[in-house]
Amino acid sequence: METEMEEEQETLEGTIPFQLQFDKPISSQIKIAEWNPEKDLLAMVTEESKIILHRFNWQRLWTISLGKCITSICWRPDGKALAVGLEDGTISLHDVENGKMLQSTKSHTVAVMCLNWEEGVQQPGDSNGNMFTYEDRTVRFFPSAPRVPRVPGLISADIGFMDDSEDSFRELSNSSHQFFNILCSGDKDGCICFSIFGIFPVGKINIHNSSFRTSLLDKDATYQLSNASIYKVALSKDLCHLIVMSSGELVEVRVEQENVDMSKNASFIGLHCLLLDTSIFQKRIKLCSLDPPPEEVILLNFDGAYAEDRGGKNELHQVAQHASNIEDLIEVVKGSLSVMRKQWSDAMKTFHEKFDSLSHLIVQHGLDSSSQEEFLSLLAGARTSSPLHQFLVNSLGEMGLKRVSKVIDGAGKELFHIVREHLQPAVEIIGFRIGELRGLSRWRARYRGIGLDEKLIDSTTEKAGMLLIQVERYLRVLAVVVYQFQNFFAWLSKCTKILMSEPSDQLPPFNSELVVTFLKHIYVQDHVRTLLDVFEVDNIVEIDQDTEQRLQELIQFGGFSDTKYLRRTLAKEFEQFEYSFKEAFLAPFSTISKKIYCKDLVPLFPVPSSPVSASLKIPSSITYYKDTCPVASTFQTSERGLGDYICFRIPEESFPDMPNVVGIVRGFMHDLSSIEKGYTTTMEAILLCIPSGYDCVDLSLYKENQIVLLLNEECTTSENSGNASMMMLQASDLPFVSLTRSTSPNHWKLHDLKASYFGYEWPLIKTWKLTTVLIAPVDTAVDLHMENEKVRSIPHSVHIPLAVSASRGVACVFAARKRVLVYILDEDEDEASDAE
Repeated sequence: METEMEEEQETLEGTIPFQLQFDKPISSQIKIAEWNPEKDLLAMVTEESKIILHRFNWQRLWTISLGKCITSICWRPDGKALAVGLEDGTISLHDVENGKMLQSTKSHTVAVMCLNWEEGVQQPGDSNGNMFTYEDRTVRFFPSAPRVPRVPGLISADIGFMDDSEDSFRELSNSSHQFFNILCSGDKDGCICFSIFGIFPVGKINIHNSSFRTSLLDKDATYQLSNASIYKVALSKDLCHLIVMSSGELVEVRVEQENVDMSKNASFIGLHCLLLDTSIFQKRIKLCSLDPPPEEVILLNFDGAYAEDRGGKNELHQVAQHASNIEDLIEVVKGSLSVMRKQWSDAMKTFHEKFDSLSHLIVQHGLDSSSQEEFLSLLAGARTSSPLHQFLVNSLGEMGLKRVSKVIDGAGKELFHIVREHLQPAVEIIGFRIGELRGLSRWRARYRGIGLDEKLIDSTTEKAGMLLIQVERYLRVLAVVVYQFQNFFAWLSKCTKILMSEPSDQLPPFNSELVVTFLKHIYVQDHVRTLLDVFEVDNIVEIDQDTEQRLQELIQFGGFSDTKYLRRTLAKEFEQFEYSFKEAFLAPFSTISKKIYCKDLVPLFPVPSSPVSASLKIPSSITYYKDTCPVASTFQTSERGLGDYICFRIPEESFPDMPNVVGIVRGFMHDLSSIEKGYTTTMEAILLCIPSGYDCVDLSLYKENQIVLLLNEECTTSENSGNASMMMLQASDLPFVSLTRSTSPNHWKLHDLKASYFGYEWPLIKTWKLTTVLIAPVDTAVDLHMENEKVRSIPHSVHIPLAVSASRGVACVFAARKRVLVYILDEDEDEASDAE
């Protein structure tokens, strides 16, 4: 009814900005919402931490509940997967089609507060004209990668759903490997993790461990951000920079006679903005004669110890492509071993349930023999004992023997199928990909810089070869054991027929010698299961001296240096391979993590609480645009034409005398580099004063340098639920104030700006002049007026989040009375949708 009245009002008043698409009720309050970047889909998280996916027409596609508190979500750049951050530090990937979990990794130990997934800009060659292409040759020699075998006992509907999930995961892996992309995640303890394709962990940095050499309180000192909690991360389009918003306490670090003292004489608690150099993801940086900055103190200024990029940006892509595929195949091996273990255990349980009754009968009859001895006596032609006769004729019987034989035979066939179709192909592809990585590791000029260690890869290659031989041995053992069971059952079937005085001419023949071997070595020893188990000691499997001697001789011809591997089980060998693989790729992880460092820092505003609360809720948005900063466009770098906007609302608790203010900073990414190269500063800032009578609920940077503000009208009475408004303004048209630096490259200096602190004292205001600009100068604040901007009235009181889609030109607003409203932000988008 309200929607119809609003539409009638629009008709009477003429054109009103932002056409209302629909206004619908929702069952739960929404705390997080994100538009799919490629599809008309909106992912929402309810207060109960359920994930709901809706189409643009509000058709619900699926709802899932993870049973844990969800703290952040983010779409993959192609929109085919949703990353979900949880309170326990887990990041899970979900299929867009059905919400099925595709992968889950424990990247953090505490709550994942923010996620950002960015795809690298594809370039045909580098600026020097060096073209380096790499072909993944795996598809030329192997069929498509195997999948995890399905768990036995599932009904057909479950199998179909699982097959769809596996197909989705395969499509996720394959498509994600086509373009280089990185998932960034930040937690409430100040850790930021980086994963290529959202699967392969490639780096981690802890803000607590980063030190900043800068000037505060008119002295040059080293500072650290204590009690840091990551609030928002945004990776640039070229993957060279990461802007981080983090709460924390900036404290001075004093080094006196090798003792580190965390002095708090000059500590600043608040929200800070950091710039991390992540150019390792885009460039290959070659180490020169000078050493890099020490790990424990990373300077803000890059000291020139590295040479310029030589154009090889594909190394990480290639290594991550192989490594992430190997990790997928490791999961296939794990799943295969698990299913095989269960299948064979169930079969052996059935066998022992039937045949263990013979031991009880022997005891009941007062005999001192074992089951094997009774069977051997029968095989030798002796008179059948009473317990054995009773067991074969009554307890087991012909039908029972057939049933056990069928179970063992079926389990053997299933294990053969799993090995041939899943386990063995996975191990073979693993071996091939490890071999490819071994070849890359020997190209030291390109791959040593990202930590690909030749010796570690060689060790992993040997482990992969041992694993392949273990699989081959397992197939032989399985074939022998299954055949032994079949021969044993054939003999028992003939014996049973004779005891029951029935004809046995039509029964299959048996081998008496194999029956003896079975009773001595297989009846009580499960060799198939032994190879599938992990033991603490290696010498579980016995091998003859001749085999061990041949293994020693093979070393001279390039054989494995570890000659004891055949004494280990298949499962133990796989465990050692997995450990070796993780150890080999811990080196690139550590190397890349060390090359991610803080390049610049600027405090934004204080927070009057100690320690800083991890649940700090501040509307903010970070976006990168092309050609946004006129000064930055003249700065000749590889990032030419790419600028940043940082927009945030300043809490009233920070500056009670300046309520309802939004701050905007741009040019932060290039400012320090621009100054170092002798260019003009690129950093600019401005304040926006929200109209009187309104409160800024949320905000979002939009396309073409636009900002969308969500404003609640202040209620004068408790009876009125209140109204709201959505405002859009052009950020590039605002009168930004250019910020300059003095001779000290980290000391902000203001020119011709009148400062007024409104009676509020914060030590940071007097030293970090950017903060002075953001809170003090009256000349830099712009009063917003409702009649001068594009404003849409909303007949409800609203709350966070504001979900804006730049690709579709729409905004989703959530009302306090459990309603959702979707608006068309661009008229041309609406016309295009109608045409479609």
